[in-house]
Amino acid sequence: MHAWPASEVPALPGQGRDLRIHDTTTGGLVTSDPGPVARIYVCGITPYDATHIGHAATYNAFDLVQRVWLDTKRQVHYVQNVTDVDDPLLERAARDGVDWTALAERETTLFREDMTALRMLPPRQYIGAVEAIPGIVPLVERLRELGAAYEIEGDIYFSVESDPHFGQVSNLDAAAMRLLSAERGGDPDRPGKKNPVDPMLWMAAREGEPSWDGGSLGRGRPGWHIECVAIALDHLGMGFDVQGGGSDLVFPHHEMGASHAQVLTGEFPMAKAYVHAGMVALHGEKMSKSKGNLVFVSRLRRDGVDPAAIRLALLAHHYRADWEWTDQVLQDAVTRLGHWRAAVSRPDGPPAEALVEEIREALANDLDAPAALAAVDRWTVLQEESGGTDTGAPGVVSRAVDALLGVAL
Repeated sequence: MHAWPASEVPALPGQGRDLRIHDTTTGGLVTSDPGPVARIYVCGITPYDATHIGHAATYNAFDLVQRVWLDTKRQVHYVQNVTDVDDPLLERAARDGVDWTALAERETTLFREDMTALRMLPPRQYIGAVEAIPGIVPLVERLRELGAAYEIEGDIYFSVESDPHFGQVSNLDAAAMRLLSAERGGDPDRPGKKNPVDPMLWMAAREGEPSWDGGSLGRGRPGWHIECVAIALDHLGMGFDVQGGGSDLVFPHHEMGASHAQVLTGEFPMAKAYVHAGMVALHGEKMSKSKGNLVFVSRLRRDGVDPAAIRLALLAHHYRADWEWTDQVLQDAVTRLGHWRAAVSRPDGPPAEALVEEIREALANDLDAPAALAAVDRWTVLQEESGGTDTGAPGVVSRAVDALLGVAL
């Protein structure tokens, strides 16, 4: 599966600061310390509907992570998956009377278009669950050999008790885990399970559903968590720098994925930091496909909204915050974009070197994009009120906003 085209990241004078970012496992800031190549895995979409603002906010957060690393003169190895076979996708295809593979391809194509328009840096590897199946099967077989997996009526489950570190990603108690398992695709009430939250590794073939050759596992399809583990281990290995996604992935997805990988390899941890973006609401409820309260990026674009304004609307909120999308949020972004473009279109302006360092410091401090935007606003006001004599300043500001914030002026 191919990703989307990369937009050019302008070179800036000087060098950025090391990223301090919130780690869910510790509940505090940690200083990211990658080697020459920073490694990041971000969980991708299940393509049964178009990209909504909640998706865009999540991928914007991890786009900023990459831009901060690139500004420190590191390379970035970014991997993202596509869950192109899963219950919600099959259910939507059946509801709409379309082939599930055609639905997945259509929505994945639209996602790529949205990411391109928003200037999100593409992953080096963009891997679908279906194409990862040949690598998933031996991992499930290995977990069974290690005594970490067991079977119920042909379905194979992972035993969370096999990982001594289980629970250290989310730090939740058993009751909270069971509740979230039920809400997020698990089956805690199924008879025969060793632990109610044990996740499925391999689902035996069901009539009328797609299935693949699972070798000694029999025909079936993979569980959700092992898919990401197989892709991450194959392309990044253990101990990569950041595992990213929305806050709704902390449990069970990232908790289970960490345990799968740690039992498989005998190494700890799977990722040095687990980083999660907040949720976006509409009309007082979390934006989600199941509720249908969605604002689609593609629809905004069709309505003539500049993608740079959409991105500024996302950047106006701290990535870890839960916030609500409103018409005013978008209008504020459109207004800000107009001011910024007018300012950098002038022949000269106030010196920009201090502004570049302000943006760098704000982003290095747990991706504080609102503070970075405020710094650019202050420079813009100075430009409007008193101008300046630095003929290179508007160009420096334009390149810095593009390189560090992903907004083309």
